Amino acid sequence: MHRLRRAGPRPRRRRPAAIAGGAAMRVCIYGAGAIGGHLAARLAHAGAEVAIVGRGANLAAIRERGLRLEAPDLTVDVHPTATDDPATLGPQDAVIVAVKAPALASIAPLLPALLRPETPVVFAMNGIPWWYFHAHGGPLDGRRIAALDPGGALWDGVGPQRAAAGVVYAATTVTAPGVVRVENPKSRLILGEPDGSESARLVALARLFEAAGLAAPVSRRVRDDIWTKLLLNLATGPLCTLAGVGQSAIAAVPGVRAAMLRVLQEGEAIARALGRDIRVDAEAIVTGAGKLAHKPSILQDYELGRPMEIDALLTVPLALAGEAGVAAPTLALVAGLLSLRAQAAGLYTPAA
Repeated sequence: MHRLRRAGPRPRRRRPAAIAGGAAMRVCIYGAGAIGGHLAARLAHAGAEVAIVGRGANLAAIRERGLRLEAPDLTVDVHPTATDDPATLGPQDAVIVAVKAPALASIAPLLPALLRPETPVVFAMNGIPWWYFHAHGGPLDGRRIAALDPGGALWDGVGPQRAAAGVVYAATTVTAPGVVRVENPKSRLILGEPDGSESARLVALARLFEAAGLAAPVSRRVRDDIWTKLLLNLATGPLCTLAGVGQSAIAAVPGVRAAMLRVLQEGEAIARALGRDIRVDAEAIVTGAGKLAHKPSILQDYELGRPMEIDALLTVPLALAGEAGVAAPTLALVAGLLSLRAQAAGLYTPAA
């Protein structure tokens, strides 16, 4: 049972999210941080059979007291199965990976225990994903990105055919062990298959999230969505981390705001050179980001001494820019400074 508090009229009772045969959908959220906790709480509230894989204080708190979500539209306490050993959970109907990119290599050998032959694995993460060139088409089709999948553990052990994108728009923070706060009034999780199909497996997940109060469109051009979100990450996270302040603070400084705009323009040029059909309103993005005092996740990682997502967010996009012949001097400067800061803190080691 979980306790629900919500402003306004009494909510309708949620019907359990079911799969063929009428059983509740079994979903494992791998990662008990801010994004993973947010998704797990909403899915459990919608009636899914949720298990969450975590570690440390968050895992201990969820085991002892449950998981609490505090969002503008929903405050709820849920009690998902919580473990640090995915092998105890058995095969799932869907797996959503919500760890940071540096953790992927360590969890890759543990994911197969959660998988049936048809189980999709949604990687709800920032930056360029390890499977990016699977079903890409053209001369880059099937290319592996070694910096994001060292040794090919994910490609060979999980398989790119299982992978799907989860592009998350939610300003989330773990305010205490087992407690996740969402700042923005409307969150989204854009789902997408690498081949652009509107698959039954993602449609089922989308319906489940919609029942949980989270907009979850299935995109036929999810690489465009990945880049659109990445541009927001590039314009905010690195500069916030270098300055040690939230989004609203950097957007209020004219010189820094100008750098944010240049990063967005350079990022768009990289994406378009790689065949992505995106056009961003840089002014609107910076203005919108400036309305939230939120600390981006990479700054939260830095402050908490956790490994930082330098490669997926910065190194790989810049490498792709170089291959495409696109100059990105502002992004390169910001990336270089952030890499040095992360290395000095012992939170990042560049690939050899």
